[in-house]
Amino acid sequence: MQSIVVYCGSNFGTNPVYAEAAYSLGNELARRKINVIYGGGNMGLMGRVADGSLENSGTVTGIIPNFLAKLEVAQKTLTELHFVDTMHERKAKMVSLSDGVIALPGGYGTFDELFEILTWAQLKIFDGPVGVLNINGYYDLLILQLDKMVEEGFLHIDNRKLLLVSDNAVDLLEQMQEFAVNNPGNKPLDKSLYLENDND
Repeated sequence: MQSIVVYCGSNFGTNPVYAEAAYSLGNELARRKINVIYGGGNMGLMGRVADGSLENSGTVTGIIPNFLAKLEVAQKTLTELHFVDTMHERKAKMVSLSDGVIALPGGYGTFDELFEILTWAQLKIFDGPVGVLNINGYYDLLILQLDKMVEEGFLHIDNRKLLLVSDNAVDLLEQMQEFAVNNPGNKPLDKSLYLENDND
């Protein structure tokens, strides 16, 4: 894997363990020479992931909508910073540049991005590994919900297995690498599949 998208909160959360984990993930990605792709912001966990990579000789690509950049929340010291018009375009650009996706703790935006990429993986629009870094048990209840969806017949077990989970960045990246090796058909996202409905 050469590039990984990181979804995470623009807040720090109430426990310092989240910021520490975000920085450590950025550091680990830099150590493995994996480019970080993220939403381009300088606040909260987003900023800490970028810092963790950049301060350890890594590379970081930010994708930010123009309306957010005007609010001056863009990280200024990135390796690359791309400006787009819409949130849909942002998500498309991020994933089209990536070989995999990791979600850290976050709010509505993080969950939106995570479930959208899982849906694309289910539909085989995206073939890369998708993982959550389950820091401090943040995703425990979500994992139980996914198991409930399988139990009640709304989620196929094979699609449940599309989400990789660990509370440790090194272990999660190893799981993702194994997934990538065992699923060599990884292909770039065909943005035309959904951008044509960008105004919906």
